[in-house]
Amino acid sequence: MYFKSFFDEQLAHMSYLIGCQKTGEAIVIDPARNIEPYLEVAKKEGLTINAAAETHIHADYLSGARELAHHHHAKLYMSDEGDKDWKYLYLSQYDHELVKEGSTFSVGKVVFDVLHTPGHTPESISLVLTDKGGGANEPMGIFTGDFLFVGDVGRPDLLEKAAQAAGTSEEGAKELYQSLQKVEAYPDFLQVWPAHGAGSSCGKSLGAVPMTTLGYEKRFNWAFQLKEEELFKKELLAGQPEPPKYFAQMKRLNKTGPELLTKEKTPKLSLPLSNGEILVDTRPAGEFEKGHVKGSLNLPYNRSFTNWAGWLLNYEQDIVLIVKEEELSHVKKSLQSIGLDQVKGFILPEEIGKNLEGYESISPNEAKKLLDNEDFYLIDVRNQSEWESGHIPGAHHHMLGNLEDELESLPKDKTIITHCQSGVRSAIGTSLLQAKGFKDVLNIRGGFSSWQKEGLPVKTD
Repeated sequence: MYFKSFFDEQLAHMSYLIGCQKTGEAIVIDPARNIEPYLEVAKKEGLTINAAAETHIHADYLSGARELAHHHHAKLYMSDEGDKDWKYLYLSQYDHELVKEGSTFSVGKVVFDVLHTPGHTPESISLVLTDKGGGANEPMGIFTGDFLFVGDVGRPDLLEKAAQAAGTSEEGAKELYQSLQKVEAYPDFLQVWPAHGAGSSCGKSLGAVPMTTLGYEKRFNWAFQLKEEELFKKELLAGQPEPPKYFAQMKRLNKTGPELLTKEKTPKLSLPLSNGEILVDTRPAGEFEKGHVKGSLNLPYNRSFTNWAGWLLNYEQDIVLIVKEEELSHVKKSLQSIGLDQVKGFILPEEIGKNLEGYESISPNEAKKLLDNEDFYLIDVRNQSEWESGHIPGAHHHMLGNLEDELESLPKDKTIITHCQSGVRSAIGTSLLQAKGFKDVLNIRGGFSSWQKEGLPVKTD
């Protein structure tokens, strides 16, 4: 058997290529929309990808299952669990098999047994792998999707918070508890291959180790330690982070079938823009701060780029990028991974001109002095849990992902001071405020961490 994992650090997404070396067949589990890495590895190893499977309808990225089915005739193995609201709607176009609890399918001599493990979503399944080609008569591992992670379990509140499915958090927590009891009966030696690692919004505290064993999780994962269902549900639902806005869009697109990618060349453009596009500047915050095009949004191309693009960009609005030419294809693939396909052109950073605006970053001590003056208004763009653990006295909480929706509540006659934990998110927030007409904005250098290091006052609710 051949096994290789793939990790997208921007989405904290894990996917897997499993091959039968006896027959040359291969399957991709929970494929990303960009399927080129799988094809390259398969070709190198002498394998043909003829199947793909998903553990559930994903909410945090667009699946590559349709790409594999359409362009490479891969057979799709998809969940048939859950009610009518959790059924795939595009599978009739392709060779497929609907699977549920008790189903078994094979790729060459590698066998997959299906478990229904709901809780994160109603249709979630796990795939138990047995390498019969290697002579095994017991399973080697389990692909758990967003059900069981390293050190954590999937969150059951996404449907209620992101898809407005009222009342589903409690039911999901109950189902997740029952799913844990089901897998607990499996051997400790089973390797656990989850669909996400540290940094994903699909759990509270995912571990950074890429894989684990079931026995290790039974001993050290908090979720296995809580044997009372009500206590488990209470702990699971407490402190879950805000789900990105684009999650509901991903659920819908993965259910109906993501659009097939095209290979159209992205044209080089020049300013000014004239068709209502959003101008996304991918330069580091320090460069943007010194000078940027009026109305542009700063989303530095780093590990958090895709997440904040999903939070802050409008799926109905065309995008023009300010980006280095050698980074253009990478930025486009990152946007396409969450369905932001509407990139209409790009502008080189050295060609943005001279009629630019900027903003100033100030130290925590400078900020404290200014806050004694009523002409200044401090906003904290961190997450709710960060805010509750401690914040600057007098600050107003406007989480970055919700900031645009809350602009009407901000004073237009005061200088706004922004901050986050380290200064990264507040730099994005500062660019958003300037793009929306708040020109008098300051950013606290180093954020709340620097404020604490300076020994300045902190308030807890």
